[in-house]
Amino acid sequence: MAKTPSPEACPSQSKTFYVCACFYRENIFLEDYKVHVRYLHEQQFRRDYETVLKNRGCRNSDQFKSVLEKIEKEVQRRQLLAQESMERKEIIAKCYRPLHPKVYVLHDTFLAPEFLETVKFCTSPEADLEGLLRRIQSVSVFVPEYCNELMEELENFEQSEMPKGRPNTMNNYGVLLNELGFDETFVTPLRERYLQPLTSLLYPDCGGGCLNSHKAFVVKYSMQEDLDLSCHYDNAEVTLNVCLGKEFTDGNLYFSDMKQVPDNERRYTEVEHVVTQGLLHRGQQRHGALPISSGERWNLIVWMRSAAVRNQLCPMCDREPELVQTVGFGDGFTQEKATTSPKTVDVCAVI
Repeated sequence: MAKTPSPEACPSQSKTFYVCACFYRENIFLEDYKVHVRYLHEQQFRRDYETVLKNRGCRNSDQFKSVLEKIEKEVQRRQLLAQESMERKEIIAKCYRPLHPKVYVLHDTFLAPEFLETVKFCTSPEADLEGLLRRIQSVSVFVPEYCNELMEELENFEQSEMPKGRPNTMNNYGVLLNELGFDETFVTPLRERYLQPLTSLLYPDCGGGCLNSHKAFVVKYSMQEDLDLSCHYDNAEVTLNVCLGKEFTDGNLYFSDMKQVPDNERRYTEVEHVVTQGLLHRGQQRHGALPISSGERWNLIVWMRSAAVRNQLCPMCDREPELVQTVGFGDGFTQEKATTSPKTVDVCAVI
């Protein structure tokens, strides 16, 4: 049975959360060239990436100048991100009228019976990893009715005049769920009551038993908007990805090795994304989404974070985090220091 983490190892939500300073200068995605870069200043950037970009089609001074302008814009966006997000959340709370108010408050009836049975097993004295793995093959997370109502709610919000933040630089269409008011009444109880019993057994070595913060958002793929998602890793210890709908063809997810494995040694596995079903995987496992060829797909993504793990080593820059205070959960860092170092093993679980 999974052990309950001690309070010292698992900081409570009342703690102050931080981001690592690397957020403002590293892992900047250049869509035109499908590459993540680090930017300290122009001299460093030219030294590290000029040849890389030339090999990817950035061959003249105007193109390089455009790259620098996009990086500067992205750095400025990140610096203002937390404050602007809070301002949007306040406006939405005051002015937005939900279409389906009930979808904001998690209830057992939203969850698929087989998923609830799996959670029940994970909290029983008989719980073990082998038993869990037998139970989570092709298991739905939500019932179809909830997926449909949630998408209707998100479409209603998209059509409103409310201010909207986007998930990240790789997903141009979607909704940040904390700004819409889902965090306290939906995502936090989903993480604490239902997902952590599973992650405690699946990923005990990377904080799966102590996921004390998150970032949750919905991404949208359609023929007129984003079709796919380039290979990447997440700023998370564990990620949940649930296919909400609608109707689409192709667009399989693909998974590779952990981020430390060199490109020429990687293996890839495709996984079909089925409506209502979810996948749990390590945030540091490289993955992406192949293009859809028709229709429209909405995905619920929850990046779950463990301060006990990331306080030792920032998963984005692989250094001791340089803390910058922010609002809300930030990127899940706290000032507590853990005493043990995690070991990482590949596991991707379909639920």
